Amino acid sequence: MSGLNEMYDLNGKVAIITGGASGMGRAASLLFAQAGANVVVADLNDADGEHVAKLASECGNESVFQRADVSAEPDIEALIARATDTFGRLDIMFNNAGIGGAIGPLEDVSVEDWDRTQAVCLRGVFLGMKHAAGPMRAVGGGSIISTSSTGGLEGSTGLFSYCAAKAAVAHLTRCAALEFAGDRIRVNCIAPGGISTPILFGIGGSNKEQVEAGLERFQPYPRVGQPEDIANAALFLASDAAEFITGHTLVVDGGATAGPKIAVPKPGRKRRSRFAGPSFERSPS
Repeated sequence: MSGLNEMYDLNGKVAIITGGASGMGRAASLLFAQAGANVVVADLNDADGEHVAKLASECGNESVFQRADVSAEPDIEALIARATDTFGRLDIMFNNAGIGGAIGPLEDVSVEDWDRTQAVCLRGVFLGMKHAAGPMRAVGGGSIISTSSTGGLEGSTGLFSYCAAKAAVAHLTRCAALEFAGDRIRVNCIAPGGISTPILFGIGGSNKEQVEAGLERFQPYPRVGQPEDIANAALFLASDAAEFITGHTLVVDGGATAGPKIAVPKPGRKRRSRFAGPSFERSPS
């Protein structure tokens, strides 16, 4: 790489990506490998995880798969050890694994479903931060990235445990950024909007085409968000280009949280400028 591209060069760096077997994690695993990183793909999906690790190795340096339940501390400890034992260091931790979890009216959500959702979407992020910090400190710093959601920034119904966990991820990110700033460990998160991934197909009970048609109706930007959009954001936060950014939630949502799609001007439609004065004056017609 040369020039500006050197800022995104991950050669010599080691990255762990949880939820790496599909969706945003798969896209990030391949992109990080292309940027030069050794990638540890972590997931509970053995077959797809092994396949992604194989693809990552083919387009970059060696990558490996490690089976891991992010809600289980021994699994996270083993995951970190796999990275350091295999590649000698850890520079990037992308806490991406997540589930839709408990779905439905608040009064009908069981405690068991609530807790399981929190365990994957929040405890998994906490454990990733907790156990990645030491190896990163040992090499002079690093980048911890976690997947939050626009569901953690705005109110929503039907996904109460998920949204609460994602809001907590954003605040945990800010707190951890303060904790680790002196170690040159940057801590940021990404808040995806509606991205066309298998997790959405599961929540909606619909196929890919139906989900994407629904997303296109609600996002102002005129195309559906793809896993690669989140992978690109993660690469930026992992790279030296983001060296002075920590404690930040990067929203990647095609403008969904900026305002309603109805406010977006229709392309090609001519509009005229005018001025509306106080209520006692007649507005120009």
